[in-house]
Amino acid sequence: MKSIIVPIDFSEISEYAFEVAASIAKKHDATLYVLHMLELNQAMLTSTEGFHPEQTVFLIKLAEKRLNEFLDKPYLKGVKVEPIIKHYKVFGEISEVAEENDVDLIVMGSQGADGLKEMFVGSNTEKVVRNSDIPVLVIKSKISDFNPKQILFACDLKNENIHALQRAKYIADSFSAELKLVYINTPGDDFLSTAEIQKRIKSFCELVGFELLIAIYNDYNVERGVLNFGMESNADMIGVPTHGRKGLSHFFMGSIGEDIANHATLPVVTFKI
Repeated sequence: MKSIIVPIDFSEISEYAFEVAASIAKKHDATLYVLHMLELNQAMLTSTEGFHPEQTVFLIKLAEKRLNEFLDKPYLKGVKVEPIIKHYKVFGEISEVAEENDVDLIVMGSQGADGLKEMFVGSNTEKVVRNSDIPVLVIKSKISDFNPKQILFACDLKNENIHALQRAKYIADSFSAELKLVYINTPGDDFLSTAEIQKRIKSFCELVGFELLIAIYNDYNVERGVLNFGMESNADMIGVPTHGRKGLSHFFMGSIGEDIANHATLPVVTFKI
């Protein structure tokens, strides 16, 4: 893990993510890219009427000053930091910056979203999770020394999850953490008998190529099962694959991975399928 990106907006929750990202960067001697996105638009940058160019320059300089002050943290000692300021608040740009700098991990703070806000708007972090091909670590609270030792990876044991699981193992190995996989068995059409689950586990393990600890947990839906099992098993972090659905597909089908990232209190790392 040689490079990490953390978007910040100077809020308390983004500082929680920043401190975690700094802790990871220090442990792995990684470069930490600190990204701040201004809420400017093309009209504001080019217009000669109403909003003058010198005002745009002032806002950019003000953001640079504020970012430099934000970076004055004792826990950054020994961490290589690269500040980046983007003019627009376009969350797809986070993935672009990450790809340009060969970033291994995106770390973001999130307060989550609920109800109608979640349905029609969603949290900023959810938008990044949906668009990013790079693993996204979602932080909900202050963690001074981020050092997970038990990482839970939840999936349905289908072949499409293997690449996500391999990346989860890479993350677990980088922290010298134990990786445990959980299958959530739910009632209805998705219910599997013990024999069916054992057959799926056997087939999945043969394809993965390494030994796995696999738990089976029964609950009324997958999200609830993952969150409940995560708390009961004393996991330090939850890993989930996500399809990154967009448009009408996302509206009607949603994404369990995004829902878990939104509602979990534990840190969650998502992997795009």
